[in-house]
Amino acid sequence: MITKFRIHEGAAESEFGMACQRIIPWQTREGQEGQQSQEEPPIGGMACFLPAGASSDPDCHDQDEVMVILSGSGSLDLAGEKAEFTVGDVLVLPRNKEHVVHNPTAQTLTWLSVYWPLHEPRQNEGTEVSA
Repeated sequence: MITKFRIHEGAAESEFGMACQRIIPWQTREGQEGQQSQEEPPIGGMACFLPAGASSDPDCHDQDEVMVILSGSGSLDLAGEKAEFTVGDVLVLPRNKEHVVHNPTAQTLTWLSVYWPLHEPRQNEGTEVSA
């Protein structure tokens, strides 16, 4: 069965200081035949919509991430390093590096983020982590 849906800001919810549409794993509509498999995919994905003149909230996670820029341009701060980007660029963000996306332009910046694993690894309870 082919599942088809559209990346659209109207389907997004507020997350990380911007609008985000979760696309992997996808949701099926109630009553639709061929409901989503019980097994989760190994990756996650979301479309992100950052308004003109805005910056995302700082984010840091134990997942690798790839950003594919769909529209607009901006810059990425990644653990003290800065890179500018535009439509068609692909940015690779290694895990456990704080990052912020900036949109200094007059149009919405849109990108697709794919990250893995789907869920951040759990810390073992009772295990001390030294600083």
